[in-house]
Amino acid sequence: MRVLLIGANGYLGRFVADRLLADPAVQLTALGRGDDADVRFDLASGSPGALTRFLDAVHPGVVVNCAGATRGGARELTRHNTVAVATVCEALRRSGCGARLVQIGCGAEYGPSQPGSSTAEDAVPRPGGPYGVSKLAATELVLGSGLDAVVLRVFSPAGPGTPAGSPLGRLAEAMRRAMQSGDGELKLGGLGVQRDFIDVRDVARAVHAASLSAAQGVINIGSGRAVRLRDAAAILARVAGYGGALHELDGPPGPPLRATIGHPRSEPDHAAPVAYPYPDGCGSWQQADVRTARDRLGWRPRINLEESLADIWMEAACRI
Repeated sequence: MRVLLIGANGYLGRFVADRLLADPAVQLTALGRGDDADVRFDLASGSPGALTRFLDAVHPGVVVNCAGATRGGARELTRHNTVAVATVCEALRRSGCGARLVQIGCGAEYGPSQPGSSTAEDAVPRPGGPYGVSKLAATELVLGSGLDAVVLRVFSPAGPGTPAGSPLGRLAEAMRRAMQSGDGELKLGGLGVQRDFIDVRDVARAVHAASLSAAQGVINIGSGRAVRLRDAAAILARVAGYGGALHELDGPPGPPLRATIGHPRSEPDHAAPVAYPYPDGCGSWQQADVRTARDRLGWRPRINLEESLADIWMEAACRI
């Protein structure tokens, strides 16, 4: 099977590339903006015609699109997340290769959800920010393209390679600095939000499975369990060996959260909005219903959050 991977140098794309290369039946070609791509091409500025000519030359059976932007203004997000996908869809329609498209979407397309609920693929998307809007527009383009296509809505990826600017990345960096300076306490905000974290290597397995399947439409990729960020912080403190106290700047009154707490509290999982909102526009709660991925892809998550956080910490601890 010849696979064209777009965005192989990105956070998700690197692990998808590793997973596909591990399959001896896959012949992988990487397309991207970096010098180490097999073919250099910028989806946001390149023409559908140029991409069509390349598709006709390579003739892939599957195109996986991991390219996109997570940060920036509305114009930049639209260019990299929506216009780029329009280029891919148009090029595939013009090409004679007949390739299947696996598009990487995101849980931010759904927007805020009711605390305690699991979001299924038939939920009405109401993105709460420009990033979610740009990704939802891309999903609609794919679904309306008439192509053999599937969109994997990835919830909150974690694990090795987690960007330093992401919430978990910032948390690890703050803890590293506290340990380096000998601080006995760490003050953090926004720990009340709950997110469905999924290891990036499990995401890569889902992409591989989707490439081989005939599934179409939208499929959620998550762990199926929301975790409060304060509990993720406690797990991270434990794997890092940080013995100080974690103070919540916007949490409920009471004693500081000790680093030894590593499991969810017994309080109800219905968090109120926090003073420092999580940057994905999804409010205080998000949890995926992942039954479709199990039923249509034969996929289940394998890597638990503690392992993902341990890998995040290992990378943070190596920074000078």
